[in-house]
Formats: sequence, structure tokens, C-alpha cells
Amino acid sequence: MAKSRFGEPVGDQIEVCPVTQTQDIIAGKWKIIILWNLSTQTRRFNELQRLLPNISKGILTRQLRELEEDQMVHREVYKEVPPKVEYSLTPLGQSFIPILQSMGEWSKKNLVSK
Repeated sequence: MAKSRFGEPVGDQIEVCPVTQTQDIIAGKWKIIILWNLSTQTRRFNELQRLLPNISKGILTRQLRELEEDQMVHREVYKEVPPKVEYSLTPLGQSFIPILQSMGEWSKKNLVSK
């Protein structure tokens, strides 16, 4: 039986909640912030790492790979020396931006900075 990234069974035998499917894609401390930073422009790995100073190189790599596997992020490798790699949102990733914007608006409206 196929399993999700978190070990839950998937397939015909259970009804998968659409919110759970979305959570499976964006789960991870940094994924939402990575998507937000890619929403305005294509970025290189080191640029993303500078924008997220508390993330380790390994975690950033893993989160980007998972987002790529889930077809939210596109990784473009240029054949040059030194190698150049850029990350951008796929059409699926771009379709998620209004949700991120709604989350930001909800936060501004309901959460008080302390």
C-alpha cells in the first residue's frame, strides 16, 4: 500500500481529506516561507539561504527537494562553471500564492504583535 511522506496510507481504501493533502505538501517549518520568497522572483540557493538566516543548508536542500517532488517548485540547473541553480514557482506553486496572501491578511487581522 502506498504511503504519504508521513507514513499514512493513501489510495482507494481511505478518503483523503483535501486539507490533509495540502498539509502534506506544505508541512515543514520553512516551506511556506520558501514559497513566499519565491512568489516575487526566481532565486538562487544562496539567496534563499540569506533570506532565511536560521535555516541550515541541509534543511533548505531537503525542503526545496520536497517542494520540487510535489511540483510546487522548479529547479533549473545551468551548465556553466561554477554551476548555477535557480528555483522558481511552478504554475501549481503560483496558484498557492493567494492562499499565502490570505494567511498573511488573517495574521494581520487576528494576531497582535507582542
